Formats: sequence, structure tokens, C-alpha cells
Amino acid sequence: MKKQSVVKKFLYSQKVAPYVFVMPFILTFAIFFAYSIVSMILMSFQKVAGANTTFIGLENYKILTNAVFLKSLKNSVFYTIVTCIMMIPIPMILAAMLNSKHMRAKGTFRSILFIPALTSVVVAGVVFRLMFGELEGSFMNQVMNLFGVEPIIWLRKPVTVWITLFFLCLWRWTGVNMMYYLSGLQQIPADLYESASIDGATGMQQLRYITIPLLKPTTIYVLTISIFGGMAMFSESYMLFNGNKSPNNVATTLVGMLYRMGFEQNQLGIASAIGVIFLLIVLAVNMIQLRINGTIGSKKGE
Repeated sequence: MKKQSVVKKFLYSQKVAPYVFVMPFILTFAIFFAYSIVSMILMSFQKVAGANTTFIGLENYKILTNAVFLKSLKNSVFYTIVTCIMMIPIPMILAAMLNSKHMRAKGTFRSILFIPALTSVVVAGVVFRLMFGELEGSFMNQVMNLFGVEPIIWLRKPVTVWITLFFLCLWRWTGVNMMYYLSGLQQIPADLYESASIDGATGMQQLRYITIPLLKPTTIYVLTISIFGGMAMFSESYMLFNGNKSPNNVATTLVGMLYRMGFEQNQLGIASAIGVIFLLIVLAVNMIQLRINGTIGSKKGE
């Protein structure tokens, strides 16, 4: 009984209780994130053959100077830039429309735009592979036929491959980003818009001087997750091409290259090196954009 009372007193101590509550997070972070990152970094300097590992220095990183890796890096950066350009203004405009007092059937449109986010990427990839098929009877070729355009081999030419991937991204994630912006818009006091209207501000002026500045925190968040999502794109490409094998690696990304090295070719050292490079790129890009937006590194005295 005395031991139980000591344990109970220890757990209910005001000094100990905070550490007890944060312990699950600390353990989860340490086991599933910190340990994994350290293991990946160490493995990137090793040649892994089953249970046997050999330290080889920077050899894994030297291998990554080949054309396929550089192309996958270029593809990931290009996909990230274009999707960020699309996935910020379009959802913002849709959210502003749904937040308008003059918009009817708001709940219906919200549901319609958000449903694609609930769709499995496997299902979405298969559906888009059929829609953008090579046959004349595929959906997109039938649409193009209405405009007098000959059937297109969508998934074999670089331009049409990227059009398909961007269309898939836009269809699947617009609703999610729109909901973020809609939540941000609803936090803006209506009095600001009423005061601006009394002062004669037009709708565009209200958008420029009230809506966009006050949505800055939401935009930073959407931009951050869009950067990570763009750089981490893999499942869409994998399902669209029914495997990690797009023609001439036209849609092979950093994660696709990591999957190829680690799981298809069992070269875990090279895969770890790719993972380290991927981590550094994402961290660097996010730190730069957060600094530009003033989220970090603010001037002294402010």
C-alpha cells in the first residue's frame, strides 16, 4: 500500500504531471521520427546487403549524379512549382465565392468539391488512366473529338503526361485547400467589409486590401503543405502508369526513384541517400518561404 501511495503521489505531482502528459508524444517522436531519421542518415553512408552493412562514405551520393536521378529531381521541382501556382489562387477564389452572401446551395457545392479528397488515390489513378487512355473511345479523346482534334496518346508524351498529372492534382486537392481558405475567411470580421463598403471600396479592393492580407496565415499553411505534397508525389504517378515505369522516366519523381532503389532493386543505401537529399530540399524550401513570409527570422525589436 505504501508503494502504491508513493507512485500515486509521484504521478499526481504538479512538477511531474506535465512530463507524464507529453511523454506519449516524446516517445512517438523519438521512435518513429528521430530514430528513423538518424538510421536513414547512417544508412546513406553504407552498403546494405541483408543484415551486413559496409561503410562506403559518399559513394551512394556519387551514384546519384546520374541522369535518371537528376531528371527525377527536376520532375519533382517542376510538379511542386506548378501545383503551388494552381492550388493557392483557385481554391481561394472558390472559397470566396462560397463565402459570399449571394451564393446559393453552398452546402451542395462544398460537398461536391470536397468529395474527390475522400476518394482513394488508387481509385482516382485507375479512373484517370482510363479517362486519358490511348483508345478513341476514352473519355478525353471523345471530348477532343468534339473540337475536331485527333485522338491523343495522353500517357506517352511529356506535355500530355504533365497535363494529366496536374488535372488529377487539381481535381483531388482543390476541395481540401478550399476548406482551409473557407475557414480562414469565416474568421475575418464582417465589420471590416461593411466599413469598406461604406467608404466606397469595390469588391476587388476589398479582396486586395482585406481578404488577401488577412488570409496570409492560411496561405502560408497551404503553401507549406503544397510544397511537401508536391515533392512527395508518388502514388498518383504510380497508379496512373500502373507501376513505377513512366515512358523515359517522364513522370519519375524523387519518391519514385527512392522506391525504385529501395524496394525494386533492394539498394537501401542509395535509397537512404535519396531520402536525405529529399529531406534537406524540403526543409530548405520551407525555411526559405517561411522567412520570406516573415513567419521566422523577424527583425529585432519588432
